[in-house]
Amino acid sequence: MGASDALAIVHGGGPTAVINASLYGAVREALADGRVGRVLGALGGVEGILEGRYVDFADVPTSEVELLPFSPSSALGTSRRPLDGDDYQRLAEALRRDGVRWLLCTGGNGTMDTCGKIFDACQGLGYAIDVVGVPKTMDNDIAVTDHAPGYGSAARYLAASTSEVCCDVRGLPIHVVIVEAMGRDAGWVTAASALAKDSGTGGPDLIYVPERPFGEKAFLEDVQHLIDEKGSGVVVASEGLRTATGEPVVEPIMSVGRATYFGDVSSYLAQLVVSELGYKARSEKPGLLGRASIAWQSPIDREEAVRAGREAVRAALAGDTGVMVGFEREVGEHYAARCVRIPLSRVALTARTLPDAYINERGNGVTEEFCRWCRPLLGPALPRFASFV
Repeated sequence: MGASDALAIVHGGGPTAVINASLYGAVREALADGRVGRVLGALGGVEGILEGRYVDFADVPTSEVELLPFSPSSALGTSRRPLDGDDYQRLAEALRRDGVRWLLCTGGNGTMDTCGKIFDACQGLGYAIDVVGVPKTMDNDIAVTDHAPGYGSAARYLAASTSEVCCDVRGLPIHVVIVEAMGRDAGWVTAASALAKDSGTGGPDLIYVPERPFGEKAFLEDVQHLIDEKGSGVVVASEGLRTATGEPVVEPIMSVGRATYFGDVSSYLAQLVVSELGYKARSEKPGLLGRASIAWQSPIDREEAVRAGREAVRAALAGDTGVMVGFEREVGEHYAARCVRIPLSRVALTARTLPDAYINERGNGVTEEFCRWCRPLLGPALPRFASFV
């Protein structure tokens, strides 16, 4: 491909509603900088680098690039391919082969670890390259940063969807509905369902996150109290719920590397209510519908994702290698956050979970402190609904 003048962008892990917004920010920033000869997007994750499969953004019409911030999932494609030592060596050789001088890795904890190891492998070859991480995760479990692009949109989707389920149950209060939220080890998305109350017709009655051990006895007591008090209700439960011994509430269907395919927690809990309490219950599992929904994309999330992409390019071109772009919330009455550069060593493979202060004492709900933290990330206020019952 020629001289070492290319800036390449690669996506890793699960897609989000704003991963393409970060791509947009990076592409626009890089194309405008005369030091960058080519702006490349690796197709299909790290396999694209290994196989030399790239899109050259000089060949992409501006009208197509402008669609990126409003396009779901990953326009480049992504992967969860597990890597070993030989793979990092091969990646370093492939980057040198294709003249990549700057590399942006967009992803979560695992991708940030990959980012650092690619840099080390390039150093081992004596190949000068600057590597910068761009945070991306709907789970919001990346360490150090206040929040990660992708979370605000997933949170907005779940809060809005839960508010609609709450209205449905309020209008026909004949059963308990259990909504399952994504989140392998952290309950950030599950907790965001509490903001359904902002629609004015009530929020979920019970919320269970993986940061607290899940006990079936306590759960059934909570639900029975709900039935006795209201005759119906909405429960939101994380897919990653575990017992006090650390075992999944429902055995995962399968695991591949760090990727776990969970069983139906909501279905299991609904059946538990039916069998143990003899009461009507049903389950809902939005799953992938909420991971990359553009219909409920948070404008704040989108704007910050664009900023993260731009800042990553600036860091790389300044030679500030081995860092991830993060967000630091500013103190003040109104929400604002600034970009910061965080050493990858502080981020890689370190999960950030909900702090105790965000979970209520019984472990079946979240606190107002969490709601105050989360609310600005959702963007505009959720729609208000009318109800006379």
